[in-house]
Amino acid sequence: MKSLRFLAFLRRLRKFFFTTLIGGVVVILPITLLIFMLRAVVRFTSNLLSPMRALFPFSDGVSVWLIDLISLALVITVFFLVGLVIQTRFGNQLFKGIENKWLMNLPFYPTLRDMVRQFFGMKKAPFSQVVLIDAFGSGVMMTGFISDDTPENGYITVFVPTGPNPTNGFVFHAKKEKLVYLDVRPEDAMRTIIGVGTGSSVLFQAPKSEE
Repeated sequence: MKSLRFLAFLRRLRKFFFTTLIGGVVVILPITLLIFMLRAVVRFTSNLLSPMRALFPFSDGVSVWLIDLISLALVITVFFLVGLVIQTRFGNQLFKGIENKWLMNLPFYPTLRDMVRQFFGMKKAPFSQVVLIDAFGSGVMMTGFISDDTPENGYITVFVPTGPNPTNGFVFHAKKEKLVYLDVRPEDAMRTIIGVGTGSSVLFQAPKSEE
């Protein structure tokens, strides 16, 4: 009996370790990639501006520092101007055309784009939004999690886990009007699935999210 409890404890400990580790990677990796890319852009700009060091009557160390500062300011200015253009109707349509035609075909671009958008809050992370979905129009609601949102075709992808094993489930592509957005934590909703419906009142007591 004690050995079974010990094995169960080891399984829980292993699950906790890997879940926590993956959670840390999910948080740190996008930040690291963003810092790495910004540093690469600033360094590239600094190399382009390196001939300007001769214009500064300072020591080499100060000249390098000034070039790096100018490069950072230039990169920020370019980012601001691009963002300003994107906010216009013409600029937004132009960028979407370029993105759909060329950028989306580049390796890792869609993944990096989604990671950056999630980091800045422009797009919710997958499975962070809990919904109730009437997939078959029968009035029977199922608990699901939004795994992708593709506004260009009007469909929202929802993963509906099965209990008590939430790693299995169904994937539905539904219109927004088929969904009820809930202001409830994903872990609370997942707990009701693992408990085969126990505690589901938290879903119906939760205020509706303004999605």
